[in-house]
Amino acid sequence: MKKGVKKKPVFKDYDPYQLSLLPPSLNELIPENHVVRLVQRIIYEIDIDSLILKYSGGGSSSFHPRMMLKIIIYGYISNIYSSRKIEEAVSTNIHFMWLAGMQRPDHNTINRFRTDRLKSVLKEVFGQVVLLMADQGLVDLKTVYVDGTKIEANANKYTFVWGKAIKRNTERVKEQLKDLWSYAEKIASEEMKDNSPTTFEKIDSQKVEQTIGQINQALKGKEVDPKVKQKLNYAKNNWPKNLKKYEVQQKLIGDRNSYSKTDPDATFMRMKDDHMLNGQLKAGYNWQISTCNQCILNYDIYQYANDVYTLPLHLETFKELYKTLPEEVVADAGYGSEENYQYLENNELEGYVKYNYFHKEQKAKGKIKPEDAFKSENLYYDSENDFFICPMGQKMEKVYEKTEKRKSGYEQQISFYQAKNCDNCPLKGACHKAKGNRLVQVNHNAKRLKDKARQKLLSPEGIKHRSQRPADVEAVFGNIKQNKSFRRFMLRGKEKVLIETGLLAIAHNIRKMAS
Repeated sequence: MKKGVKKKPVFKDYDPYQLSLLPPSLNELIPENHVVRLVQRIIYEIDIDSLILKYSGGGSSSFHPRMMLKIIIYGYISNIYSSRKIEEAVSTNIHFMWLAGMQRPDHNTINRFRTDRLKSVLKEVFGQVVLLMADQGLVDLKTVYVDGTKIEANANKYTFVWGKAIKRNTERVKEQLKDLWSYAEKIASEEMKDNSPTTFEKIDSQKVEQTIGQINQALKGKEVDPKVKQKLNYAKNNWPKNLKKYEVQQKLIGDRNSYSKTDPDATFMRMKDDHMLNGQLKAGYNWQISTCNQCILNYDIYQYANDVYTLPLHLETFKELYKTLPEEVVADAGYGSEENYQYLENNELEGYVKYNYFHKEQKAKGKIKPEDAFKSENLYYDSENDFFICPMGQKMEKVYEKTEKRKSGYEQQISFYQAKNCDNCPLKGACHKAKGNRLVQVNHNAKRLKDKARQKLLSPEGIKHRSQRPADVEAVFGNIKQNKSFRRFMLRGKEKVLIETGLLAIAHNIRKMAS
């Protein structure tokens, strides 16, 4: 061949319409170590009797629940969360086609199975998967790392209802009704004297309607200010229905501070949206998990933005799932409270739970800043005789105690100690700004539990768990949000959101088993 002559390229022949003597087997097309085979094996091994009981029987035959469970879980492993995309996958993706045995459930069937059939039974399926992992030595149920994250709800961020607004609007109606009643008593005292004295501490739509009727009847035929007439007419047409609306809203909001109109179970929370932690208020849920070796052992959904209220409830669901509590619990400062420490002590659990200012204390290395010298925690306390000594050497004896009830129902015992004479004290300006003698309040049980927590956190075991916690539990949330691109729920309502988190947890664990 002459030098410089270009060679002709040669391509392999292919024909999309080529017929095969025997149809190809999907099983042969899937590698032996592929994660889809692990999904097949695990779902085949677990007991799904509780799921089968969800089917009433009779009528047309249904798709098998094992097959439906497999394709949905594999969808979550493959970052496919939409029922329509799973429907497409069972027709086009060989992994889904193999799991489904070439059957093709539509998106309505897939979604009904996910939202209706899996309700109240998915947690049991999840527990069985975790126990399989425990049998293989991948996890143990003795030490758990607990943390939470906020996930945005499938809700319009502008359709909010605030608890304070409900109370404020109800109070406004109450005050205006009082003013109208007082006006009627002035204008028509004779007609109003037959009416029983009316109090407006508690009002409802029926009482408002009845009261406005009484006022209108008393003012009939009287010369009434046109503005009052206009207000009475507005009140008659609007206040009863507004109060009914406020009653419904108050029932929906419960002890929360807000809810979304498009998903009433979602609460408005501050979300961390970017790398600078700048965010905005969005409807969302607080997703709590327990982990071991970066595998999820328990999960739950809460409507409180604050983690501090969730720990006892979360550990109780752990106990319900596995019939035992873990031996060691590790959590960050968001869970450090008297109630949580008391729960751990009552249940004889080793708790490595930080509290606020723990790291600040360690940086100070026991040194007290001059401006902190007068704080109650730095005053000398005589535990035998139950009194404090102020910086000037004066006794501060207990004057009274009171019980404070927290949002969760937990009761705290607060003791108050007061100095006898702060007049002419040279340190008074630095010691306290209030009038009279200094009064300090102390929660002795919280202080005792905090000291106990500090000792555990500074022990060799505590140091080991504190360093392990971020790598164990926070990595799970990072993987789900970043690698699996799951930052917003697709379903609405707490029960359905709980199903989504359960599917995510199972998918995450199976992926960890495969790796």
